[in-house]
Amino acid sequence: MTEEIKAFQKKLNEAISKIDFDRHPNELYAPLAYTLDLGGKRMRPILAIMAYLIKKKDWEKIILPALSIELFHNFTLIHDDIMDEAPLRRGRETVYKKWNKDIAILSGDALMILSYDLLLEADYEDVKYLIKLFNQCAIEVCEGQQLDMNFENLPTVSEEEYIHMIKLKTAVLLGYSLELGGLLAGMTKEEAIHLREFGINIGIGFQLKDDILDVYGDADKFGKQVGGDIISNKKTFLLLNAIAHADGETFDKLQRWINKEDFDPAQKVEAIKDIYEQLNIKSIAETKMNEYFDLGFKQLEDLDTPAFNLDPLKTFTHALIQRDH
Repeated sequence: MTEEIKAFQKKLNEAISKIDFDRHPNELYAPLAYTLDLGGKRMRPILAIMAYLIKKKDWEKIILPALSIELFHNFTLIHDDIMDEAPLRRGRETVYKKWNKDIAILSGDALMILSYDLLLEADYEDVKYLIKLFNQCAIEVCEGQQLDMNFENLPTVSEEEYIHMIKLKTAVLLGYSLELGGLLAGMTKEEAIHLREFGINIGIGFQLKDDILDVYGDADKFGKQVGGDIISNKKTFLLLNAIAHADGETFDKLQRWINKEDFDPAQKVEAIKDIYEQLNIKSIAETKMNEYFDLGFKQLEDLDTPAFNLDPLKTFTHALIQRDH
């Protein structure tokens, strides 16, 4: 399976290298080449390929429409970095830091437009349907980002509101990736919807896993500061549940740390982790995460027939679930 994934990544990267970014004006196109050269696992187009392999084997045929998902994903990253004022992406300067905000906004827009060009390369009789699916996914991603920003100005939000936000911001794109691959392989629209729902539920589980790893992951493997969400008071599933479950002195202590502006980061992380331990927050988060993983795999039951080979997708997904970084 690992060799297969490397083959997918290689073919996707080769296709990216063939996109003509050596165009005028350079300030518009150079950031696009730079962004796509930052790397990444190409997980979303690989999911589209995995979905295609459920029914067909000639996966190279869908490289360009699968790549449209990667271009869209990177468009969101360029704009997210501006909104988050993030200086680094995958260890290198973000586009707006390397150039400026205006160039980053316009380059992101161009990347979004180019993603449509690649989607139109799909060999599918109802391209209008594919575009409608893409547009629905894209607008939901924007809704999720806006909700995430809205949450920053609220003292707390409910668990249901948080799950809805991460579904839109993160999970729907995984669902669309799988649905697209299934449709291009010749699945019916109804069959492909099962793949979409599988991806959405698995995507929610992945985000909950990231919330957990940010607090409890191995710093050397995680690739970023463990406890970063705690330091920035990010409203993760863990913090929201701590706020909901804490009372008395524990609640007061939690609020003091949340409201502190001058603090030692390591001390804050340990203090909040102690509160999480008292409230059994890690176990609550892991239970919810596994609920969504189970819901995802349940969506595949209707597709578990001799006509479909689900094993590669299941193996790949289980590998992602078991990751520790």
